[in-house]
Amino acid sequence: MTIAVGDKLPDIKLTKAGESGPEPIQTSGYFAGKKVALFSVPGAFTPTCSAKHLPGFVEKAAELKAKGIDEIVCTAVNDAFVMGAWGKASGSADVTMLADGNGDFAKAVGLVMDGSGFGMGSRGQRYAMVVNDGVVEQLNVEAPGTFEVSSAEYMLGQL
Repeated sequence: MTIAVGDKLPDIKLTKAGESGPEPIQTSGYFAGKKVALFSVPGAFTPTCSAKHLPGFVEKAAELKAKGIDEIVCTAVNDAFVMGAWGKASGSADVTMLADGNGDFAKAVGLVMDGSGFGMGSRGQRYAMVVNDGVVEQLNVEAPGTFEVSSAEYMLGQL
């Protein structure tokens, strides 16, 4: 079942690339007490994700924060090392990269896609949500092969 507006995020472990290696992040604690713009991409360093999705949130970070967003988080079914490297390569200091290495979060929110035709296996779908104190306030899931409703610009229009 797909997560919906009004639902609490599932309590899942994600991983952040830290100074001394991978750091486990428990979603129940991490998303508590703050308003987060969370977006998911099918994969780090992939074309649309690198050319449009992540750069849009980097570019619009100040505007999102001015509208009440405390933190911007990107997640993908990649390991913490890849997510950390992608974050550094993209100049995205304003975006926290959280790895969903095994796809547990994507499965728990019901937003999995089959990328096996591209040699990518099971991945998270492209989407964006606003999470307030662990509860989904907005959810915008892209149709396959599109990039419209999960952009930073679209989110800004909803805030």
